[in-house]
Amino acid sequence: VQLQASGGGLVQPGGSLRLSCAASGSIGDINFMGWYRQAPGKQRELVAAITDGGSTNYRDSVKGRFTISRDNAKNTVYLQMNSLKPEDTAVYYCNAVLRTLPLLRRDGYWGQGTQITVSS
Repeated sequence: VQLQASGGGLVQPGGSLRLSCAASGSIGDINFMGWYRQAPGKQRELVAAITDGGSTNYRDSVKGRFTISRDNAKNTVYLQMNSLKPEDTAVYYCNAVLRTLPLLRRDGYWGQGTQITVSS
């Protein structure tokens, strides 16, 4: 199983970016998909998550600015980030908890990080 993230970059404060993360491989079903971030010198933190039923969860600092969504047919999760602030600067990682074929073993997987820098 691989998670391939894309969409990072440099943006000015107040700008927008959209991250994508596609899961591929012998996937049975995906229970949870989420985005984490890690700023220099800080611990990795959950930014937003979405379950297979569509329930979402956000950290307080991004509520109203970020939107997580998923396309189950494409095994892809998205993070639309609006009104970006300098404090959103970090490496963003996607994560998925899924069951693999053929044994339907559940495990967690990480994508490669993608850098987001919010600066004027």
